[in-house]
Amino acid sequence: MISCVGGADVHFSPGLTLHTQHSRITGTATYTCTGTDPRVTSARSVIKGAGETSCLGIASTAVEEITWNTGEHSKVLCERHNLVQPVSGETVAAVDGKVVEGKYKGRTVASPGAQLTLRPLDCASPQGVDTINGPTTLVIA
Repeated sequence: MISCVGGADVHFSPGLTLHTQHSRITGTATYTCTGTDPRVTSARSVIKGAGETSCLGIASTAVEEITWNTGEHSKVLCERHNLVQPVSGETVAAVDGKVVEGKYKGRTVASPGAQLTLRPLDCASPQGVDTINGPTTLVIA
């Protein structure tokens, strides 16, 4: 098992609005890690995907390409995103997935995080919220 904490920046095109629409999702994340392999202490990742999105929910498929500090790689297929907005502008995303290639192949992944937009009223605008960022975790069991 490995547990990582860090930060993520996620971009939506077109931006998240109050109405569901198809969007491309891109992003990056950096992590500090601890686990059963003491050589793995950090990671960075690139996130790409698409799906039906809004400020109220996301139904998408995404791939997170992780590069570990050891030089090894993992490809995670994320097929479920739960999006909850407990207060205006804050998004709590819970992502479930599976490592489909590379280090930790076959293991399950949970990646809960709380991202924030500095312009929550943009949900009601035509351009929407194009970026959310904030803390995230990555747990591979």
